[in-house]
Amino acid sequence: MKRYVGLVVVLLLSMTLVLAGCSSNNETSGTGEKDSETKFVYGINGDPGNSVNVITTSDRFGLMEVKTIYSPLYMYNGKGNVKYFLATSMTPSKDLLSYTAKLRKDVKWHDGKPFTADDVVFTYNQMLNESAGGWARSQLVFDNKPVKVEKIDKYTVKFTLPKVSIGAEEALGNIFIMPKHVYEGEKNIANSKKNAQPVGTGPYKLSNYKAGESVTFEKNKDYFLGEPKIDTVVYRIIEDANTANLALQNGDVNALAVSPADVSKLDASKISINPYDENRVGYMAFNLSSKAVQSKDVRQAIAYALNRKEIIKASYLSNKYAQPAYSFLPKKATYYTNDVNHYDHNIAKAKELLKKSGVKNLTLKLAYTGVDQFQQKQAAVMQQNLKAAGITLKLVGMDGTALSSKLGKVQTDFDMYLNGYIMGFDPDTFNSLFTTGSSSNYMHYSNPTVDKLFNEGRVEKDSKKRQEIYEKIQQLISDDAAFYPIVENKRILATDSNLKGIKEAGLVPVYTFEDLSKLSY
Repeated sequence: MKRYVGLVVVLLLSMTLVLAGCSSNNETSGTGEKDSETKFVYGINGDPGNSVNVITTSDRFGLMEVKTIYSPLYMYNGKGNVKYFLATSMTPSKDLLSYTAKLRKDVKWHDGKPFTADDVVFTYNQMLNESAGGWARSQLVFDNKPVKVEKIDKYTVKFTLPKVSIGAEEALGNIFIMPKHVYEGEKNIANSKKNAQPVGTGPYKLSNYKAGESVTFEKNKDYFLGEPKIDTVVYRIIEDANTANLALQNGDVNALAVSPADVSKLDASKISINPYDENRVGYMAFNLSSKAVQSKDVRQAIAYALNRKEIIKASYLSNKYAQPAYSFLPKKATYYTNDVNHYDHNIAKAKELLKKSGVKNLTLKLAYTGVDQFQQKQAAVMQQNLKAAGITLKLVGMDGTALSSKLGKVQTDFDMYLNGYIMGFDPDTFNSLFTTGSSSNYMHYSNPTVDKLFNEGRVEKDSKKRQEIYEKIQQLISDDAAFYPIVENKRILATDSNLKGIKEAGLVPVYTFEDLSKLSY
């Protein structure tokens, strides 16, 4: 942690000017007041951009930015683990067809305007607006019918479901609230100029954005959960892993997500290691817009040719921070099953399926984020695995933003890609990745039976029947082999050993910290 102190004491002694410098510790002026500024610098390997909006932002660094500026009603971190922010409670009706949110009455937007139920209703309706492209729309639609959101009074909002959904508490949470008075009338929120000057209710305000360099935030002294303890937060963009690690060791950044290979290189007296679960699934998927991978036999051949153990060892060294993944659901998700085709490494089986498909001299392109050190290593191993099966794999390392843009479109620039996701606990939250036509279905995968089962699972009340439905979905998706799960890995956060309040701030998936205001020095 570096503190920047601009204290110069000027004393007139026998006509001599004496300048008194300052140290890196917190300093006080002659009045006893604190005169230093605390700053927390978090190194990240991607640019979150300056178009901050709660409706369409869905990437890790963009959501970190959203979480810093905005607040949700509550964060759902698993059954029985709910952290309330703008809401003080979320109460289901006896018939489970409605949920009533009671809101805090002491919240102000960064521009001083009061937060009310109008903002909540406006936000959820924008998320439900199909033309807005909201990331959470699919989880707010039950059996093809949207949830109804209505204002009961200034600080009460009611959510009415078209059908009972066991996963509704999670589905309705984790959505950040936007100011109605700022965005009302905007026809295209995703591309609004107002996104560059966001007005939130969160612990920090956007102060400065430098493309490709950094995003700086200043504390919101009126934050409803208490004034943040650190004055300035900076997300410093460092895409090269070696440069980032050096910056951490030199004290130029105070937090950084590191790889298992980096852990042993860090000075334990200066750096603390904080590994935590994100329920993340890293995977390889096929771009089904490509003619080369239309055959299920070809896709299954590739799955058998890949060596999951080798891929994990190359990128994570061992199973200490990473475990093999076989289903699209993480192991901690409700109704996870291991009873799916694991596609254990089998070159003979791969060659047999390729012969059956009638495809010869197969050449494919694999896209991945070029600066991601894990994906770099995974791609290299996959290239060698497929070579052994007679398949040529060309590696296409791309800028992360460019790859995300490509994935959102129908295109044939590559046949396969590496990616990862963090979704939730109830399997219903994963439906947007696999249902036909969903904006998050980057594979362009379509299986009518899977669509039907996802719709049934969302509104099924009986837990045993839900389990049967979601186990069947996992098995069908595995059999179609459009999606090859690789790994469930922990995130390893290395921090300045002087940083305090990490437990209170809460290490959570995607956002890193549940409440940045609790960090201190």
